[in-house]
Formats: sequence, C-alpha cells, structure tokens
Amino acid sequence: MQDSFITAVNLQRNTKNWMDALGKNLTNIYTPGFREVKTNFNSFLNGSTLDDLYINMDQGKSTPGTSPENVFLEGQGFFVVKNDENKMVYTRLGEFKFDEEGVYKTADGKEVQGYILNENGEIMGANSASGQDIASGDPTNGGVDGVPTTSIKLWIDPNNGKYLGKYEEFEIKEDGILYVKSDDGKVTVPLYKIAVMNFHNPSGLAESAPGEYVETVASGKPVAGRGDIRSGLIELSNVSTDDNITYYRMAKMQMDLANKLVSSNKSLLEEVVKLLS
Repeated sequence: MQDSFITAVNLQRNTKNWMDALGKNLTNIYTPGFREVKTNFNSFLNGSTLDDLYINMDQGKSTPGTSPENVFLEGQGFFVVKNDENKMVYTRLGEFKFDEEGVYKTADGKEVQGYILNENGEIMGANSASGQDIASGDPTNGGVDGVPTTSIKLWIDPNNGKYLGKYEEFEIKEDGILYVKSDDGKVTVPLYKIAVMNFHNPSGLAESAPGEYVETVASGKPVAGRGDIRSGLIELSNVSTDDNITYYRMAKMQMDLANKLVSSNKSLLEEVVKLLS
C-alpha cells in the first residue's frame, strides 16, 4: 500500500502542473496561432500519477489578418520557417509579410520557406517522372521529394515599385502557389509554392517559442502536409474557454483537497514524533 503522505504530496505536485497548463491556456485564449496544452484528467483520480502534457493540434478558427500576405492553413500541417540559426521551425500562425527587401517573413523576422516553381507551376528539381503527387514525397533536406525548401523572395524595383521589376501585383492561391501578375492581370506567372509540413505525431513536437515548434524523436520526421491556404486570414488560438475554465475549477478543488491531505498527514506525523520523543 502506498504511503498516504507521499500520495498526498504527489497529488499536490501533479495538480499544480495541471493548473499551470490550464493557466497558460487561459492566458493565451486570444493569442493567434496558440496551441492548447492538454492532459488526461482520469490520471489524477488515484492521486499519484499524471500523464505527460501534450499539445492539442486541432485547428483553430480563422480571422481576418492585416494584409493579403497573411495566410491561414485549412487542414493538417504547419508552415515552415527558418530561424537565425538556419534551423526549421513549424507554426500554424501565418502572420507573414514581405519586408522592405521583398523577403517573406514572420512578424519576428524568420524567413518563410517554399519551393521555386517553373513556368508550369511545378516544383523545380522534383522527380515527377513516376507521375505520383510530389507532395507525397519524403521531405528530405527540408522539402518534398528530396527538394530542399528556399526562402520566398519578391524583390521590389525601387525605381517603379514593381515585383521583380515588371509585375504589378501578387496573389496567393488555395494550393499555396504565389503568382505575380502584370498587364492588368493578363499575364500570370507562378513563382513559389508555400511549404507545408506535417508529422506522424504532431502532439510530440516541442514548443520553442509561443506558437512555434521543433521536431523531436516523439514527433518523428516531417512529412508533406495537406490543406488549403487562405490568403488574408490568420488562425486564432484553439483553446476551448469553457472547457479550460471548468477544468481549472476542478483543479482548484483538487488542490484544496491535496493541501488538506498534506496538512493532515503532517499533523499526524508531528503527533507520532511527540509520542516517540
């Protein structure tokens, strides 16, 4: 039989971890791209064990962004961005914009990754001879079908303000392809396809910064993601307000119980010490 004092202390510690996770969720209800942290409440019933916390990767609702450069991924997967250390980071928050040099970046300056396309809208360097969908290929070197991703760049001519010196505007389609246009839209050229990756176990990803994740042994290696990309939208937090408030109340009651159990066991221990002295 397990010692009652140890059980009470374990219950107290595990409940605190639970409350911390719920508090983080409630704090980030309105944080775009935030993923909810969850655990299994049933594991608390014996007062001694807690399942590992995991990230809820269910999709959040969309909301209008601040420009057509923002994107929302409707489906499974993550946008791929590269940090200052040249490492791949994965996010659902498509709050991207072109900087003054025409580089597609996150709000904090990470470079959004994609694939260079040929004039037919095909990924350059991809082996499609077999006729299979290249998006189903193994993302070796950060990309599908052995093709590495690259930063998306639309250089703007300072003399005429046109993209690549000759295109008046750009458009991001649902398939993630970025087109540039000229001659009042009569000329349309595909340039890049925004990279989307997924994982066999996305809940196993590790959070490197709010709303940003890196692969782990638990998540496995990235595979090609699936879904439509909506221009001009971003994804909201996927936190369920009602559920987290309800769980927090339950956790508070459980913490009160744990504190009383610890206090009672401490008093009993003190009485035993007095009797033995």
